Amino acid sequence: MSRRVKAIATVMMAGAATLAWSQAKGGFPGIGRDATPKEVAAWDIDVRPDFKGLPPGSGSVAKGQEVWEGKCASCHGVFGESNQVFSPLVGGTTADDIKTGHVASLKRTDYPARTTLMKVSSLSTLWDYINRAMPWSQPKSLSVEEVYAVTAYLLNLGDILPADFTLSDKNIREVQQRLPNRNGITLDHALWPDTGLTGKSTPDVVAKACMKDCAVDAALTSTMPDFARNAHGNLAEQNRHVGAQRGINTAPPKAPQAAAAPAKEAPAAVVASAAVDAGQVQALMQKNNCVACHAVDRRVVGPSWSEIAGKHHGKTDYIAAKIRSGGSGVWGAIPMPPQTLGDAEARQIAAWLAAGASN
Repeated sequence: MSRRVKAIATVMMAGAATLAWSQAKGGFPGIGRDATPKEVAAWDIDVRPDFKGLPPGSGSVAKGQEVWEGKCASCHGVFGESNQVFSPLVGGTTADDIKTGHVASLKRTDYPARTTLMKVSSLSTLWDYINRAMPWSQPKSLSVEEVYAVTAYLLNLGDILPADFTLSDKNIREVQQRLPNRNGITLDHALWPDTGLTGKSTPDVVAKACMKDCAVDAALTSTMPDFARNAHGNLAEQNRHVGAQRGINTAPPKAPQAAAAPAKEAPAAVVASAAVDAGQVQALMQKNNCVACHAVDRRVVGPSWSEIAGKHHGKTDYIAAKIRSGGSGVWGAIPMPPQTLGDAEARQIAAWLAAGASN
């Protein structure tokens, strides 16, 4: 064996020995390796309630408004009121709440909404969530300055911070003392017994496992009894006091119709040109959650029905294919995943859109 071959073999054997040692070191021989400090640091970005883990930096309310209007307002509204899909972020808090640290509207039975600023008790939670998850189409894409700025702007929308304020790691603890619901959190439930925190040592829930007389063949037939569905009117047609929140369709179910004699399926051209029942199409879209991303006359996450109808008038086949296959780039960077509804349902919605999306 030549010297060169011997040298290569020696290097390969040394490398194999080193790899085996590093794998065994993790406790699972032959499986994986220990994460490096840099790899751990890349994931270890959470911010604790005591603000440990908060990176140094700052951001002004004015800068936050720029970022908000460019990256946040499309989902959360210009003033934090949000659209039909997402719950409002701002609203329901008062100057008295900022003084007391308790949001009075949380105890009101006549106040239907629960906004983010009404519920959040720790500013670190707000900062951390924006940093890790926003914007939802490009999470973790905001810089540290932008996260501070957006947080400051959101607090300004809730009248918690003035318009000329600059939030930073140096003053965030002081701002924490202005959160409307900062005193709303409690540990008195003792679900995690810790006498050092709660003074209690026994949880308030005590139960024993029961493995006899179990119900069998249980079947879920409805999430709401038919007699109670419309007790307060159709929730899907009602606006809440804060933002454009709407509930699910609670209209009474239509009476079943007598089964008609089976008919041959009409050609695609006939189906596309036939009159489309707008009510049936809207029920289909509600059933398949199309309304989560689309509205009649304005953009939500995706284009409005009127925009689609105007751009693809008469193109039933094209629209039906896009519904089933999904796509991106036509209306922006946010993709639409493939939909799971059947061909007939997709064509019914497509025919309605191709015919003008009229009510």
